[in-house]
Amino acid sequence: MLRSAPHEADPKLTPSARLTLAAAPRALRDNAADSVRGILIVVVAYIVLTAGDLAAKWALVPAGVAALMIGRGLAGAATVGALAVFERDLKRLAPVRWKLIAVRSTLHAGVSLSWYLAWQVVPLADSYALGFTAPLIMTLLAVPMLGERIRWRRILSTLLGFSGVLLMVRPGSSLWQPTVLLLAPGIFFMAITRIMTRQLSTTETAEALTFWLLIGHIPAGLLLLAAGFPGPSTLAADVLFALFLLGALNGIAHWLMARAYALAPIGAVAPYEYTMLIWGAAGAYLLLGEVPGWDSMAGAAVVAAAGLYNLHRERLRRAQAA
Repeated sequence: MLRSAPHEADPKLTPSARLTLAAAPRALRDNAADSVRGILIVVVAYIVLTAGDLAAKWALVPAGVAALMIGRGLAGAATVGALAVFERDLKRLAPVRWKLIAVRSTLHAGVSLSWYLAWQVVPLADSYALGFTAPLIMTLLAVPMLGERIRWRRILSTLLGFSGVLLMVRPGSSLWQPTVLLLAPGIFFMAITRIMTRQLSTTETAEALTFWLLIGHIPAGLLLLAAGFPGPSTLAADVLFALFLLGALNGIAHWLMARAYALAPIGAVAPYEYTMLIWGAAGAYLLLGEVPGWDSMAGAAVVAAAGLYNLHRERLRRAQAA
């Protein structure tokens, strides 16, 4: 069972009182018990997120990118809204630091757009392999954004991880194509939004973080339609159902991720993003008939090894500090 912050769980407080208390920044958690819970939650979140990506990849051709953005935003926001209704507290959807919430939502809409455009030609597992650079980028960005220290071992392992990226995108590899360039800004901004999730968890509820992140996809999709982005005039029932799954699963996944990032530090949860390759490669092969390239898998192994080494060093550091 997921545990809320103490003032959120107090039944004696009214919803308005809980919201007022939420405006006071809470300390970021960094202890063994919460980190373990955060890791367990984020692993489940990545499984759910992968299922949503499979729905998006399946619906991409018949629906088009604009419909994916709008469907993800509408169904996802509705799912999170239903969670707030279930908790009998719609004020959990209200943001406190709304300017940063708006920035995060805008950035993440751009992240989704870059991945959807790339998926038109790049297999799901190959894109995941390249996306493995996000935890490494997060390790570096945690220094200026969260005040974490960077150590020489972390620098070396990060450089090793990026060598895995060079293996994936070397000339002649399956990822050597111009469309892959679309993923570069998407991966970078995805790392930023992950860290912002951790930052904003000190004042925002998981519902607010997720609801407005998904709402940001709707105007982005409408702008694509207004710009004449190609898409069908009507959608079949199975495609509409896939769009609903895309949004609902993303709503649940990002809600879980917001809870996880509030519980555990970046270094503890970020490496588990690598588990998505397991579910994504299996699902893409079974549902879409996609087979990832060997160079993508080899590069992904190098990147994952570097990220897992960072996690190992982080655990050793914490043990020594304790």
